[in-house]
Amino acid sequence: MSGSGKRHNSVFVSRHLSGLSVPVSSAGIILRRFCPSRTDHLRFESAEEAGSMGYLSGKVALVTGASAGIGEKTARALIDAGARVVCSARRVGRLESLTAELGERAIALELDVVNAQSVDTLMDRLPGGWRDLDILVNNAGHDIGGRRQFHEGTAEEWSATIETNVIGLMRVTRVVLDGMVRRDSGHIVNIGSVAGIQAYTACAAYAASKHAVHGLSETLRIDYAKTGIKVSEVLPGMVRTEFAAIRFGDEDRGDQYYADFGVCLEPEDIARSVLFALDQPPDVVIAQVVVVPTRKPPAS
Repeated sequence: MSGSGKRHNSVFVSRHLSGLSVPVSSAGIILRRFCPSRTDHLRFESAEEAGSMGYLSGKVALVTGASAGIGEKTARALIDAGARVVCSARRVGRLESLTAELGERAIALELDVVNAQSVDTLMDRLPGGWRDLDILVNNAGHDIGGRRQFHEGTAEEWSATIETNVIGLMRVTRVVLDGMVRRDSGHIVNIGSVAGIQAYTACAAYAASKHAVHGLSETLRIDYAKTGIKVSEVLPGMVRTEFAAIRFGDEDRGDQYYADFGVCLEPEDIARSVLFALDQPPDVVIAQVVVVPTRKPPAS
């Protein structure tokens, strides 16, 4: 989908205390927002209209998987919101190009979330003024083996998917949480998937990994609810990135996969949703943001 057409997404905010799930629909962006005692509903025409409160200026954020796609666009959005950003990934060359473009409020950090030593040393490898991380965006993810029936997969492929999407995310979160707990302040945003809250055909290991991310996000939010630490989850539908090319090991097949799907989200859509979850008053936590494409094609 071209980024030149007018988008038809909208934002629906549900504020309540019950913790009941908000159903997924094709209306655009659906959020669970936990704050005061009554239930009411607000509708916005865009994520920008719903957010942009200015709470991120001067904050220090770590974004994993920042070399491309959702991670890169999230890093850019955070910079635009006034934050300082540690852009982390395995592909250092891409990170260095990105941070050179973003300027002095962005730095590059080589990070492999499946490598315990890489994660365990990440704080020591940050410059002194960058170690008090206010924000963690767990975006790094993988799907080894592509979409196929469960009996066609292998234990090695399942393990690799879960190692990145679940164990890697947990490793980074554990390291960053130490400082957040010490300061009694911080915000973790996990990039999940709609595959983590509903059945997802021919994608069992990936769906299982994202169900784990969903469960972890909910549990952490409850565990730290009485502290100054917030936990949010953004759950995208189909997003057009290089993810499919990596999933299938074939760029042309990845492009065809998105073409066959039809209307897809763009990485910028998810970055705006991450920003919305983060850019809230101290007494408000956006628990979930479910982002799906509308069924309308973009305007020509």
